[in-house]
Amino acid sequence: MSTPIKILIVEDEMIIAANISLQLTTLGYDVIGIVPRAEEALICVKHDEPHIVLMDINLKGDLDGIETVKLIQKTYDVAVIYLTANTDEVHFNRAKETNPYAFISKPFKKLDLQRAIELTLNRIEQEKNNPKEVSHANSSPFLLSDCIFVRHHEKMVKVDIKDILYIEAERNYCRIYSKGKEYLLVMTLKDMDKKLPNKHFLRVHRSFIVNLSQIDEIAKSHIVIAKKAVPVSKSLKEELLKRLQTI
Repeated sequence: MSTPIKILIVEDEMIIAANISLQLTTLGYDVIGIVPRAEEALICVKHDEPHIVLMDINLKGDLDGIETVKLIQKTYDVAVIYLTANTDEVHFNRAKETNPYAFISKPFKKLDLQRAIELTLNRIEQEKNNPKEVSHANSSPFLLSDCIFVRHHEKMVKVDIKDILYIEAERNYCRIYSKGKEYLLVMTLKDMDKKLPNKHFLRVHRSFIVNLSQIDEIAKSHIVIAKKAVPVSKSLKEELLKRLQTI
């Protein structure tokens, strides 16, 4: 987008809201307002037409964040990123019905916020250029700070990041191997790599992303995770060794 990105923060904890605003301003975004209540959020959306709304799920007052988003969506087409301290399935399923662009789990770091905004802007641009592909967006995984939610048998299920062993490409799909379960996603490995936190994951081969904490052995041309030999590209071996030294 060539015009400044306008972001509205709806958060009733003012210290958290001020910190978010400072981080967004540092990143070059235009924070058009900080409001603590649903009623004020509705007025601000109407008058200022933000590109993105950062919405706390647990707002005080008659309407929570999810109910507020539903009212906004009746009239306005605006991207929503939820801020939440709740990762339970009840809140997630309610929020999922509003098709948010991302979730940010409290407490979060500046990098979590930055990535969520960048992924949201990327999706907005894709939807603008490829409107027919919008329907596929709901099958993308939602990333929280300690887990991801993936579509599995018509449901969104939580997969703890610490339990993911590795992810393997299968043409335009990718398969997540976690402790005891597998999940096949309609997503390329390249797109999955962009979504995963690089603190935990590294692409070691054109067909594999691994969880660094799950590596059991390192050989000359492969690594071993849960008795599975995963190939490592020569060009990525050096980066792998550097990353392991920092764990």
